[in-house]
Amino acid sequence: MKIDFLDETIERVTAEIDRRLAPFEATLAALDTIPGIDRVGAISIVAETGGDMSRFPSAEHLCSWAAICPGQNESAGKRHSGKTRQGNRYLRGTLVQAGLAASRSNGTALQARYHRLKRHRGHKKAVIAVGHHILAIAYYIMRDGRTYHELGADYFDKRHAERAVRRHVRQLEALGFQVTIEKAA
Repeated sequence: MKIDFLDETIERVTAEIDRRLAPFEATLAALDTIPGIDRVGAISIVAETGGDMSRFPSAEHLCSWAAICPGQNESAGKRHSGKTRQGNRYLRGTLVQAGLAASRSNGTALQARYHRLKRHRGHKKAVIAVGHHILAIAYYIMRDGRTYHELGADYFDKRHAERAVRRHVRQLEALGFQVTIEKAA
């Protein structure tokens, strides 16, 4: 008896949410193409940001508004804590969850970004950084009405090929190998 009442209430609220999200259906579908974002995450991003990106001049402004960017605490040339501010807890929770999911999505640029950052900064900071990157991607998707284009797991290595070569040579030399590099034919 009580469960039937709750089921009816849930159905009624879900129908109202779907009715209000009807104008954003194309945006939700485009946000759903980002690795780590599902329909619920897309709904949360649209609901918390309002879906109108004309309020924000750039993706950096949106990330700053959401308080998902590193803090800047510097005095006399010394950097202190880079802890993020407390912002919208619902949006932050969604982005952290999306960052965790993206870090586990195989063969994506977001997973590669997570692994690159995790080496130096640790798991938690890497997840926040991936969440920050996801929000920046969401900004451009909502502003321009495009879908996400996957760059691939090797995008950063291709973009900075010399840096990748130096890193791999250092790793091999640390293991005791002597490395000579020649371009392939």
